[in-house]
Amino acid sequence: MTTWATDYNAYRRWLTERGIIFSFAGYLSEDMLTTLGKALKTRMALAETDANVAKRVFSVFVEQVQNIIRYSSERVSAAQPPVEMSSGIVSVGFEDDAFFVVCGNIIEAARVPGLRERLEHLAGLTPEQLKAHYREKLREPPDDESQGASIGLIEIARRSSAPIAFDIVWTDADRHRAFFVIKAYI
Repeated sequence: MTTWATDYNAYRRWLTERGIIFSFAGYLSEDMLTTLGKALKTRMALAETDANVAKRVFSVFVEQVQNIIRYSSERVSAAQPPVEMSSGIVSVGFEDDAFFVVCGNIIEAARVPGLRERLEHLAGLTPEQLKAHYREKLREPPDDESQGASIGLIEIARRSSAPIAFDIVWTDADRHRAFFVIKAYI
């Protein structure tokens, strides 16, 4: 008979085997981003991580959590006090001599083609092309769907030491929603 403790221990082992040093799954808000960010900074300082690497990991972590907060289709909110939370998962780990930050959240099907196209484009750019694309986007107004400056994914790609990896899998047979995952190596 499997107990819940056995399941959680297997999950803990699974994370450890994949080099995960920090992970959160659940509903996120801007306040929680601040708290989780402090915990990540502390964890990296305790591991005596190079300051420049730690800064890039933290920056990618913040961008990815902000993407969850802004674009996850799984949300809860209340008018009083005004609060909104979005569901997702974010993990930081270490493999093959590099840190990685991976996050995932549910998105509506209508967003899949544009997101896939944008990420494929970014993954194919050189560091110099990413820098030029970033500058170009700063001069343009934000995209219609954007809840920020339309540069979060570009920031992630710029701070990564390898092309960003991503995947999108359908969550239902009717293809109304998908689970979007992005991974950046630093």
